[in-house]
Amino acid sequence: MILPVSAFVVCQNEERVIENCIRSVSFCAEIIVVDSGSTDATLKILQRLQDEGLPLKILHEKWRGFGAQKQFALDQCTQDWCLSIDSDERVSPKLAATLPALLQHPEVDGWRLTRYDYLPGYGFVPPAAHERYHNRLFRRGRGRFDPTDLVHEGIRIDGGVRKASPGGLLHFSPLTLGEQIEKKNKYSSLKAEMKALRGAAPSPLKMLVSPPVFFLKWYFGHGMWRCGWLGFIHAMQGAIYSFLTEAKRYENAAMRRVPPVEPADVSRY
Repeated sequence: MILPVSAFVVCQNEERVIENCIRSVSFCAEIIVVDSGSTDATLKILQRLQDEGLPLKILHEKWRGFGAQKQFALDQCTQDWCLSIDSDERVSPKLAATLPALLQHPEVDGWRLTRYDYLPGYGFVPPAAHERYHNRLFRRGRGRFDPTDLVHEGIRIDGGVRKASPGGLLHFSPLTLGEQIEKKNKYSSLKAEMKALRGAAPSPLKMLVSPPVFFLKWYFGHGMWRCGWLGFIHAMQGAIYSFLTEAKRYENAAMRRVPPVEPADVSRY
């Protein structure tokens, strides 16, 4: 059954995951893909899927930041409903089976979907880690992104929103530990910049407290301890990301306060 849904995704160099993502939304009447300059096989894969008859619309747009880029993709959607999905995600079979019924609620303008994270070497993480719901499915014209969200963009939905079940989005990250750390280094810079643009002052106390709090929340509160040492590594990555974000905020503020070095300042050395 083809549903009146526009699935939209932004991507760059996602050859390892893009095909599974696109095939998982093949029930949609429209699939919008906005590529920001892939140099791997991503575009060839997309073209092949389009040639197979999937309702793919492939667009090319210079990277604007996560919020602005996804808003651009959303603006291209033409169906009654819109589904935001990341390139390393897939619609689960249960969610795909539930979707026709979800679209039949006139009082609902958006649905919050849970995401099931797959931990390489272990499998899907414990249920406690799945209790986060995200705005992902909504009526066209009722949802929007904030273009100032440089990272961790969210969808604002006007109207009634409910949690959808059963099923959700399956998150299969193909990244190695080194790639994950590189990604978190990049994202922490974006988050620090975003907070500065919004006038948030850095806090040495938060830099000290946030990393262990994040680790304890994920390792014990979200049950990552059940995943053994892989769960420890996963929770520690989050703590590192939290530290980098706060440390970069403090460093950036300090750099702005310090005047440039004059020749006279170094003459005595």
